[in-house]
Amino acid sequence: MLFSTKAEYGVRLMVELGRQPGSLPISLSAVAEAERLPLSYLEHLVAKLRKAGLVTSTRGAHGGYRLAKPAEEITMDAVVEALEGQIAPMECFHDAPDGKVLCSHEDDGDHACATKLLWTRVQGGVTKALSGTTLAELVEFGGGGVEAERSAPVGTAA
Repeated sequence: MLFSTKAEYGVRLMVELGRQPGSLPISLSAVAEAERLPLSYLEHLVAKLRKAGLVTSTRGAHGGYRLAKPAEEITMDAVVEALEGQIAPMECFHDAPDGKVLCSHEDDGDHACATKLLWTRVQGGVTKALSGTTLAELVEFGGGGVEAERSAPVGTAA
């Protein structure tokens, strides 16, 4: 499963906002410079994050963006869903109102989709990883330098 640059850049934006002391607002141009990201793209992403209630903005000379709630309360599933939409490993997956996952191929014949079990497990694993990771953890990990690298699970990069 690949996430687009929306998720990558949006998470980097959120981490940069989480690094701000005392939840001071920071301009998008400062974030773009710090993270080496295109300002025009960040403007689109921050609009989605604002709509989802994850960031707030302040106008004026000392304005900018800040987190709408503490970093400890912001999980990555909320950020990624705000930016990418439904987290689904395949295009045929759809959320039902009761929380179940539906596969559009189930209507193709008189039997269940043979691969639904696999893709449901993939979706569950990705969702669990995202919902189990807070912005505060990413901020701490990113600012931890050598210590963060030492504490990273095997097979991950700091």
